[in-house]
Amino acid sequence: MSYLEYQVKYVPAGLKKLLYINWPLVLLITAVSCMGFIMLYSVSGGRMEVWAEPQMQRFAAGMVAMILIAMVPIGFWRGISWLAYLGSVGLLVLVLFIGEVGKGAQRWLDVGPVEIQPSEIAKIALVMALAAYYDWLPPRRVSNPIWIIPPVLLILIPVALVLKQPNLGTAALILGTGGAVMWCAGVHWAYFGTVFGAVGGAVYAVFEVRGTPWQFLHDYQYSRIDTFLDPSRDPLGEGYNITQATIALGSGGFAGKGFMQGTQSRLNFLPEKHTDFILNTLAEEFGFLGSFTLLALYGLILAFLFHAAMSCRDRFSSLLITGIGATFFLLFCVNMLMVMGLAPVVGVPLPLMSYGGSAMMVLLAAFGLVQSAYVHRPR
Repeated sequence: MSYLEYQVKYVPAGLKKLLYINWPLVLLITAVSCMGFIMLYSVSGGRMEVWAEPQMQRFAAGMVAMILIAMVPIGFWRGISWLAYLGSVGLLVLVLFIGEVGKGAQRWLDVGPVEIQPSEIAKIALVMALAAYYDWLPPRRVSNPIWIIPPVLLILIPVALVLKQPNLGTAALILGTGGAVMWCAGVHWAYFGTVFGAVGGAVYAVFEVRGTPWQFLHDYQYSRIDTFLDPSRDPLGEGYNITQATIALGSGGFAGKGFMQGTQSRLNFLPEKHTDFILNTLAEEFGFLGSFTLLALYGLILAFLFHAAMSCRDRFSSLLITGIGATFFLLFCVNMLMVMGLAPVVGVPLPLMSYGGSAMMVLLAAFGLVQSAYVHRPR
């Protein structure tokens, strides 16, 4: 009898599920979050109550929620997948009418003492709905043109609503996540080739109609693209953020300037240092070593997610975990490309690191779904 089997045999039935939780994944999530707390403490000038303490409170609440979600059988979450999707779409519609406006965008709902960002919920609800759809659909029909239409509509509805806010970055993430689930479900590559061709044509059209009454993007979004292509065209204006971010990123060198010694962040040259550009603060204070450590932790989390996906025998659980893994990958990949000047600045936070309530709580709830599938997988 193995040690785990011995433990399971003599542990009360109500607590046995706790032994099956993927605790290494929990430790990795905690490690990344702790790095975030340290950086939030640093960028606030050594004050816990500004950003670090509220983030720690949200993390604690999110971890409790993750464990509670993990204890619920995965069949329950499959059963409410469509309800979760419809609820997230309903919240996105509400945002258009009664959403809170901030920084030129209408993205939040004021719910008593807290604000929620429904677009964060929509990313995970979409993964749940697509996983349930492909779990129901016979494999021989996956690439049938008729059965391609429903998942495409499931993806495009939240994408369109998020674009109306406007929130181009999150809309692109939702589109990418949906495409990843469809790919993993076995949809033929020709569909994706068609989509990439259409995207190329759309990009061409976006620039062709610029300056006309029917231009596709807002002026500030075109400006972000211009800044991405040539930050030096206006280094003290629109190119200021990415210029300062690049300076912070490179000035840390191999080992960094030291904890709370980053001049770009401490002297407020670095914009949004507690949210979108928190990676630059990490790189400035801890250099290449700190950045590589964070990237390694992210890589390990992905490895555990995809190992969990492969260990699940039912199609819903496997696709659900894969979709959440794709969401997590796209989040940190887009943020890192953005703050290094390799992608336009689209306001995507760094997962488990950036300050923010909705993003962290929803991501931890998503990890709870992963744990639920892992805990209740057949053995």
